[in-house]
Amino acid sequence: MTAGVQTIIYPVKDPERAKALFTALLGVEPYADEPYYIGFKAGGQDVGLDPNGHAQGLTGPVPFWHVTDLRERLAALVAAGAELVQDARDVGNGRLVASVKDADGNMVGLLQDPTTEK
Repeated sequence: MTAGVQTIIYPVKDPERAKALFTALLGVEPYADEPYYIGFKAGGQDVGLDPNGHAQGLTGPVPFWHVTDLRERLAALVAAGAELVQDARDVGNGRLVASVKDADGNMVGLLQDPTTEK
């Protein structure tokens, strides 16, 4: 099951410049401001800036679909022909992320957040 796209991650090379830009765009201060991740919540969306994104294969913004069973959805996508870019990994507090490319090279992210599971 999916709860839709609720998170988008931007790989950034200059986190301070990106933080200033997204603060101006979204009109809110980041809720997370760490060397490895800067996160904003605005308009029901989570917008993240990832200073390590380029090194992890992100070539542009990636929409993350919130799912209830990440490993199941990831296996289904790979079985349907998606190319695995980043296997499931815990990014803290049990929150899992993974990413794939579709046949056209478009990035698709998956996110499972145990704090929103029912």
